[in-house]
Amino acid sequence: MPPQPPLPPLKPYFFYGHRKPSQNRPTVYGGLFSNLQSLKNPDPTPHLQSQPFDIQKWDPHYLPSQTRTRSPPSITPLSISQRLSPIARFIIDSFRKNQYRWGPEVLTQLQKLRRVTPDLVAEVLKVENNPVLASKFFHWAGKQKGYRHTFSSYNALAYCLHRNKLFRAADQVPELMEAQGKPPTEKQFEILIRMHSDCNRGNRVYYVYQKMKKFGVVPRVFLYNKIMDVLVRTNCLDLALSVYEDFKGHGLIEESVTYMILIKGLCKAGRVSEMFEILEKMRGNLCKPDVFAYTAMLRVLVWEGNLDACWRVWEEMRKDLVEPDVMAYVTLIMGFCKGGRVERGYELFREMKEKGVLIDRAIYGVLVDGFVGEGKVGKACDLLKDLVDSGYRADLGIYNSIIGGLCSIKRVDKAYKLFEITVQEGIEPDFSTVNPLLVCYAEMRRMDDFCKLLMQMEKLRFCVVDDLEKFFELMVGKEEKINVALEVFEELKGKGYGSVSIYNILMGTLHKVGEVKKALSLFDEMKDLNLELNPSTYSIAIQCFVDSGDVQEACTCHNKIVEMSHVPSVDAYSSLARGLCKIGEIDVAMMLVHDCLGNVTTGPMEFKYTLTIIHMCRSRDAEKVIEVLNEMMEEGCALDAVICSAIIYGMCKYGTLEEARKVFTHLSERKLLTEANTIVYDEILIEHMKKKTADLVLLGLKFFGLESKLKAKGSRLLSS
Repeated sequence: MPPQPPLPPLKPYFFYGHRKPSQNRPTVYGGLFSNLQSLKNPDPTPHLQSQPFDIQKWDPHYLPSQTRTRSPPSITPLSISQRLSPIARFIIDSFRKNQYRWGPEVLTQLQKLRRVTPDLVAEVLKVENNPVLASKFFHWAGKQKGYRHTFSSYNALAYCLHRNKLFRAADQVPELMEAQGKPPTEKQFEILIRMHSDCNRGNRVYYVYQKMKKFGVVPRVFLYNKIMDVLVRTNCLDLALSVYEDFKGHGLIEESVTYMILIKGLCKAGRVSEMFEILEKMRGNLCKPDVFAYTAMLRVLVWEGNLDACWRVWEEMRKDLVEPDVMAYVTLIMGFCKGGRVERGYELFREMKEKGVLIDRAIYGVLVDGFVGEGKVGKACDLLKDLVDSGYRADLGIYNSIIGGLCSIKRVDKAYKLFEITVQEGIEPDFSTVNPLLVCYAEMRRMDDFCKLLMQMEKLRFCVVDDLEKFFELMVGKEEKINVALEVFEELKGKGYGSVSIYNILMGTLHKVGEVKKALSLFDEMKDLNLELNPSTYSIAIQCFVDSGDVQEACTCHNKIVEMSHVPSVDAYSSLARGLCKIGEIDVAMMLVHDCLGNVTTGPMEFKYTLTIIHMCRSRDAEKVIEVLNEMMEEGCALDAVICSAIIYGMCKYGTLEEARKVFTHLSERKLLTEANTIVYDEILIEHMKKKTADLVLLGLKFFGLESKLKAKGSRLLSS
């Protein structure tokens, strides 16, 4: 094969390389934007003399290395920076190199540019997220000789300020334009209105509108509609009506959108008569509402619960010969059913069937719920049959509603058949399906059927233990069903369904209704069965033992919880602290208060005031303690044994008997303490002070080493 001749050198053509630069076409090499790359530390090389800056040779990809600094939050994303022009990238990069701080270094970089155009200013402001830096750059550009900002640069500044949540500053851009000889047009105000509208700031929209009037700018009909719409949406209807008055004053002609904005606002505010006046005006201007407009009115009125106005609107729709569609029927029927007017909704349902309108399954569902709620379970069953005959398949919500209705009238066998149908159709029943059956079986004392249903639930992979807990919680929620729940539990214990959680539910309920002995019997039964008791069990037991007067056993339960590396409930803490205070164990009660506030995030308010009272006792001033007590009672906290014990504890430790007695006397005079309780607390105060004094004496003897002599002297006295 003959040798090939060498290839000619590539010409400096744009296909092979860079074109020859000129004054109007500088060479800018491609590459990633440097502010998104990690720059290496400079090499320890001798500093070379800096060359004059040439924008034609500037390349953001090959910048001089700098020390690494932590990037501020206003870094321009790579996808945006690659779309910028070269000079805009240079300006953004100069901001980055100086850590986004305006100063002489930034000015030095900017002065290397011959001129900055308004389009370039707008381009920079569109991507800059530092509002202070953007404002200063905008101001610097405006001071160039022969330079004047354009609408695009002003708009970019407004967007930049609003993007950084400085919308009040953005609202001042029209004044800035006026001061710089560039009066704002409607477009600048429209930008501000759109920004406030997107954030639902109705009052700011009205403020911008007032500013438009000051500048003599008359909005178009479209912008008027935008202003009124956001005012209606933000519940500023009166302001919207005042804007509408200005709309008419300028001789503008309403559109159907204008009328609908006002109508929806009046419907939402319940001003139905004014709404119908606007509706008549709408007809007079040949803007008769269509079915979509009427449906929008119905939706607003249904949301507000104004069913009478809904029916009036429906009659107006018939008067205008507007044929309602499925959405209009659905909206009104759902409103009537949820508002307790199921029969009116059922009339509309039959009207739909007569007209051959497609009936959605949701309509059947809401009618079934309405009839069941009114106790008309037979009509609900007829609707279910009609639903199936129409080719629909009932969903679980419809079945649950009818099953609950049948159980409420004690037709539990039919309800069970419906439950079996749901299983046969492959619809997975849930707890809402079986709970009415369980409740009905329990009330009718049909425990065999109850247990049979539990076995079927296990086959259907129900979590029976969790569902039984929900069942008992719902049962004991009504006081008249507590005894039924206890009887059911007695039957279930022998079948292995007696879990600790159910014991806790029943114990807590018995304690609330004052059956403390029954609750403690369940607690003893749990211990006899060697069940694994949890902190909730012991917390309920603490309250029961305190109420029965056995504080020592309550303390034992508290220690059990601590051994389990848990903390008692807040109610258990409060109950045990009160019990300790009543038997005179004030020091232990105050330690329990500290322990509660240290372990629980939301402790009782009484405990927080307990520590405040103890702290105020350091001043040895009864008046300051009384001020804290007054503040506490204004906050709704009761004066209980813990608070009174805190007064005794604090005054015995930091104050005097006289100051403590002043506090109790004040409380007695205000009838906050009975005379008997005042005497009791005075005796406890004296005993506690004696105890504190004796403790101080023993500490002194230990400090001076005289404890052994005291013991020897005591033994000699006993022997003699």
